[in-house]
Formats: sequence, structure tokens, C-alpha cells
Amino acid sequence: MALSKLHLFFSLLLLSILFLNSSVFCDSDEEDNLLKGINSYRASLNLTTLTKNDNAECLADELADQFKNQPCTNSTGANTVPGTEPQFANYPNLLAKCHLNVSNTRDGAVMPACVPNLVPSLVLTNFTQSQYSESLNDTKYTGVGIGSDGDWIVVVMTTGTPEGSFVPATTSAASLVSETSLIYRLLFLLVAAFYLL
Repeated sequence: MALSKLHLFFSLLLLSILFLNSSVFCDSDEEDNLLKGINSYRASLNLTTLTKNDNAECLADELADQFKNQPCTNSTGANTVPGTEPQFANYPNLLAKCHLNVSNTRDGAVMPACVPNLVPSLVLTNFTQSQYSESLNDTKYTGVGIGSDGDWIVVVMTTGTPEGSFVPATTSAASLVSETSLIYRLLFLLVAAFYLL
């Protein structure tokens, strides 16, 4: 009887851990490969690696969604002439979706690239051997968020300054629900442990 209770306890523990970490399994391969490639590139230049920033990733996902219907041409993405990048009238709304505002994203860098089928080696080259390499080589950038949609991949770089930190403007309701859900899961585990012992 004790063995079956112990088996049940460990099964519940395993399931709870999987539920707690379910967001980890949602990352796309293209984005992970690019982050690894960018960090290897920076390491080869003796620069610090970039840490993943969830808020920057949210904005990168939103921007990639905006780009997805634009065709790849010789004048889009990394080939864009500086100053001619597309402007999104709904940019404040995109920031709001990610619980950001202009004041904490001002020093960041947004770098979109269009690569048919998002071939990993070509995607990395679009960032390391283009006008974007200047930002990748800059020591002021400490974090990164990457999003993709269709043939578009967007890198959003963050800084350690308040103007580029991409820290949420306010505590969101979604964050509160997530924290509450975590508390209930941990409480469930605690009650199950007492019951089984």
C-alpha cells in the first residue's frame, strides 16, 4: 500500500513539474538556433552572451506577425536602407500587448530579416554579415528576444539601462493569473504529500 502511495506521489510530482515548465517546450527551433548562433558569434568576439528577454521576445513575435505578409525582396529586412524601415501605425498597441511602453524600449534595437524557409545558416548570416552586425557587436546590448512568422524572423535587443530594459510597464493580469496558478499547483502538491504520508 505504501509503495502505491509513493508511486502516486511521484507521478503527481512529475506531472506538476511538467505543467510548471510547459512554456519551455513552446520555443521554436529557428529562434533557438539563431540565439545560439548569435551568442557563438559574440563569444568569438570576446563579448558577453545575450540573455533571453521574454518581453523582447513578445515584441519580436508581434512584429514578425506584422511582417509575415510582406514578400522578401532585395530591399527588405537586413537589406533595408537605414531610415526606410517600415513604420507600424499600431506600434503602441504592439507594445501594450507585451505590457511595454516607449520609455523602457527606447534604447533597444529591432532587426527584422526575411529568409525563405528560415534556413538556419542563412538566417544567422543575415544578422552577422549585414548592417545588423553593428548592433550585435555593441557591448551595450545585454538581452535579446526573437520571434518568427513565415519567412520573417525578428531580433529585438535590450540593454541594461531603464530605457532599454523592456521591463513591463505594470503588473499584468495574465502575470497575476500565472502566479496564482503556480500557488494552487504547489498547494495541491503539499496537500497530496500530507495525504500520502
